Amino acid sequence: MSTKIVATFYYDIVSPFAYLYIKQRQRLEGKLEIKPVPILLGGLLRASENKGPGEVAAKRPHTYQFCVWQAEKLGIPFRFPEHHPFMTVAAQRLLVEQNADWTMVERAFDYVWVEGKDPNLSWPEFCSYLGLPSDTPKPENPEVKAKLIANTNQAKADGAFGVPALIVNQHCFWGVDTIDWTLDYLARPGMFDEASYAYAGNVPNGLA
Repeated sequence: MSTKIVATFYYDIVSPFAYLYIKQRQRLEGKLEIKPVPILLGGLLRASENKGPGEVAAKRPHTYQFCVWQAEKLGIPFRFPEHHPFMTVAAQRLLVEQNADWTMVERAFDYVWVEGKDPNLSWPEFCSYLGLPSDTPKPENPEVKAKLIANTNQAKADGAFGVPALIVNQHCFWGVDTIDWTLDYLARPGMFDEASYAYAGNVPNGLA
């Protein structure tokens, strides 16, 4: 029996695409041991000089409606929260503090994208939903805060510029639509050394 490849999954519960990804992760679990790592999407976007689709006026309704369509096509329960985007610092710190496994990670996503709620507006209920005491405080431990920042910085170092981002053998697969690409790569591990891929990864910038 072959040993599974260890992969890192960077996520923030604010991302509907990360939610849709984790609901399909079983497609990869036969070949990968996927470790969920919470980060701050806003921090990663700033660090990589990127913007989330919710910050771009013309892109916002298109993206949100595409999420609804994609969830319908996949048969995945989906409901937008009261408002979006929203701050996830406290929730992501809690997931760091709890060293959240996949069960807790999925519950956190479900609270936002199935129940349609912002954890900041109903913190005790959010904690109970995760299986924690309802009086669990918002994390203020300096070590927890530092760990979330370190996770975010590591995501950038690993080549991530948004979420969901799966890191496999130092290759970053970004977006819910890269699951098939990841499977093809695992079946063809020399893919990125092939001439066409190597060139595509280093095409000179004609605007520089």
